[in-house]
Amino acid sequence: MDQTTQMPDKQYIFGSLLIIANRMDTLLERELRQFGVTSKQWFLSVIIDSLFTEPPTMKEVAREMGSSHQNVKQVALKLQEKNLLTLVKDKKDRRVTRIRMTNESQEFWKKTQPKGTIFTEALFEGIKKEDLQLARQVMQKIMNNLEHMEKGNDEEADIE
Repeated sequence: MDQTTQMPDKQYIFGSLLIIANRMDTLLERELRQFGVTSKQWFLSVIIDSLFTEPPTMKEVAREMGSSHQNVKQVALKLQEKNLLTLVKDKKDRRVTRIRMTNESQEFWKKTQPKGTIFTEALFEGIKKEDLQLARQVMQKIMNNLEHMEKGNDEEADIE
């Protein structure tokens, strides 16, 4: 008998999320290697392209990626070296850095899109629409809980 069937649901799901994240990252890295980009570089670009109509700040991208400002900056600097984005100072507040995709990046990411689509379709193969909708609701609740936990830790840090 598989030992995971004996695990409580919360413990199983927690572990599974970590395993899924690691395996997805490994497989996506393999798929993107031919383009010379990492999964984090790809994800940063997807976030910017999908969620923002204007060039976002580092802080905005970090929040959406669930990452630190410093990690986003490191990934962005690598993409800037590849001429796939530029880091520009905000016109109103010179302390703020915005991330702007380049014209070259639009063409570059179009080349990677078929790989991303194939990867995503294979990942969700055989999963019904209703199951995806339920999974989305659960993931949103987990993300909301994480956000609440972060805010609680921020408040505790302020007290100390």
